[in-house]
Amino acid sequence: MRKTLLRQQLLSERRLLGLETYRSKSFDAQRFLSAQSFFTTAETLALYSPINNEVNTEYLFALAKSSGKRVVYPRVSGELLAFSEIKTLKDLQKGAFGVAEPAAGEVVDPAELDLMVVPGLAFDRHGHRLGYGRGFYDRYLCGRAGRLITVGLCFELQLCDELPIEAHDQRLDFLVTELRTIPCHNGVTGSL
Repeated sequence: MRKTLLRQQLLSERRLLGLETYRSKSFDAQRFLSAQSFFTTAETLALYSPINNEVNTEYLFALAKSSGKRVVYPRVSGELLAFSEIKTLKDLQKGAFGVAEPAAGEVVDPAELDLMVVPGLAFDRHGHRLGYGRGFYDRYLCGRAGRLITVGLCFELQLCDELPIEAHDQRLDFLVTELRTIPCHNGVTGSL
């Protein structure tokens, strides 16, 4: 299935989630992620502001802040993402593409990130993701090194057997849904 059709189909399915179902599944996915060792040991955590019924991240933010973690969010800078720390969710304002992003703040060096929670429209068990087609996360993650662990946070309905991939697509280390955690490739540990 072509990427455009797959995007439309999955966006439509996600939008059909009723409010209570959305809230419940979002909370369960966040709870699964927060129980993972890669979350509990992370000192600097990158989250995202959800749009179009993406899994919410507010519980993760509150939990991270209450346990003394540094939390950063992306903002669009030209064709790139830059991550800045926020202290409260009120530090976010509507930015590029209508997504809430840090209003200001010093850009955090990618080498300082321990864990990045990544949104998407679809994911496969090999760690490939289908985003909205702009490539922001792929460009940011290209050439990543060191300790950064990447996690696709999604609903079970967003899982696909296989996604169309291109040379520039970056693989994630784990997927977390409302039901489970999936290690995506050899060499990653830490799932329950």
